[in-house]
Amino acid sequence: MRERIYRTEALILRRSDFGEADRLLLLATPGGKRRVVAKGVRKTTSKLAGHLELFTHTTLLLAVGRNLDIVTQSQTLSGHTTLRTSLPRLSCAYYAAELYDRFTEEDDESQQIFTLLVAILAALDQSSNPDLVLRAYELRLLHLAGYRPHLHYCAVCHVRLSEDADRFSPVLGGMLCPRDQDADRAALPVSGAAFRLLRYLQTQPLTVFEALRLSTQVRGETAHLLRAYLRQLLERDLKSVAFLDEAMRVE
Repeated sequence: MRERIYRTEALILRRSDFGEADRLLLLATPGGKRRVVAKGVRKTTSKLAGHLELFTHTTLLLAVGRNLDIVTQSQTLSGHTTLRTSLPRLSCAYYAAELYDRFTEEDDESQQIFTLLVAILAALDQSSNPDLVLRAYELRLLHLAGYRPHLHYCAVCHVRLSEDADRFSPVLGGMLCPRDQDADRAALPVSGAAFRLLRYLQTQPLTVFEALRLSTQVRGETAHLLRAYLRQLLERDLKSVAFLDEAMRVE
């Protein structure tokens, strides 16, 4: 049972106005996804407002409420100001937040997923390759959620894949070896460059992505493959996809 007043680290993922001066907040926390209310935060005199901006990484003090817990104090750990003032980076953050929302349940504790999201938002705030940061996030989140795509072994027979593998099956959950290509006649074609990039992103730390110089075609193909897999799992596209695509086009 939680204490009546408790402290938690959090990321502000969504905000909506509530009543005359309050805001409802969707948080990512080490203890899982949580919906809370910040009372009076829309008043010009509120001391909380500056610490509860969208995508802020913060430490919160909350009081347990009847329906929603109430934010009583907030201390910013990182404001991610670059992210919030760049439309392409901001669109990536919206996408990352929605993906987190779809793969997590309220109060379902997951320190690893929270730590991942903290790292991804920090990377989006600084990286010159935000699209690659998103691809790495998708792959890591899929792994933590139990849906790691097969990129090193065939999704059907589990034999180690050679570099001539060129089919990805969203239905079967990964790459197919040449012998099992017919297991899914709707499997997507994959270029050698996209295959190598997917495997690289799945295993390498975020810090190495800055050195990558890739064609627009390979970046787009990789995004298309992972989006197809996510669509298969979630049974629809994310709402933020259209905003993300438009923002990245005008970058």
